[in-house]
Amino acid sequence: MASKSLVSSLNTTIGRKFVAAITGLAITGFVIVHMLGNITYFFGSDAFNTYSHTLISLGPALYAIELVLLAAFVFHAYMAIAVTMQNRAARSSRYANVRGAGGPSYKTTSSTTMIYTGVLMLIFLVMHLFTFKWGPVYTTTVDGTTMRDLYKLVTETFQGAGYTFGYVVVMLLLGWHLRHGFWSAFQSLGANHPNYSKQIYTTGVLLAILVTVGFVGLPLYVFFT
Repeated sequence: MASKSLVSSLNTTIGRKFVAAITGLAITGFVIVHMLGNITYFFGSDAFNTYSHTLISLGPALYAIELVLLAAFVFHAYMAIAVTMQNRAARSSRYANVRGAGGPSYKTTSSTTMIYTGVLMLIFLVMHLFTFKWGPVYTTTVDGTTMRDLYKLVTETFQGAGYTFGYVVVMLLLGWHLRHGFWSAFQSLGANHPNYSKQIYTTGVLLAILVTVGFVGLPLYVFFT
């Protein structure tokens, strides 16, 4: 009975927005951690390869984390697309009754293109995995431990103009997506009070800028040095 009620709630716009919000925030957390990991590249090959090796050494725990992230990406994409389709159907049939959400809607270009930037990033994610996670395996030795030389692969990859500037464009789209998505997630979770809605939106904008700069810095540094 409980499972039936859960399925029913996921078929509603509110239920789907809730799941999209939770998974979106989880993905945001992953993005921030991934960005911080990328920054270790600037501390040299040993630091970057040790960071990468530490993750790989987690073994089954890493696989579990990856499965959770995969589920988050799948559910986030599905729920976001479903909500978008529901909203469009409601508008076309003129049954939608739009009311204020207790504060400004913050409708911007980033908010109206969320579905497109999201799909493009999913496509990029698959390409990114094939390039780095499942790409060529070089090895190196750090303090007597043989490990994958991911530093060499990253350096080789970002020496090419095509991948480098394509990566930069996608990271700009990520920031564009995050700019509205962060605030939207909290709104879906009920944090839309006028006393702190603006602060949440501002935090989302600052976070989007920080993440974008953090990600584009690495490829541009490698390419131009």
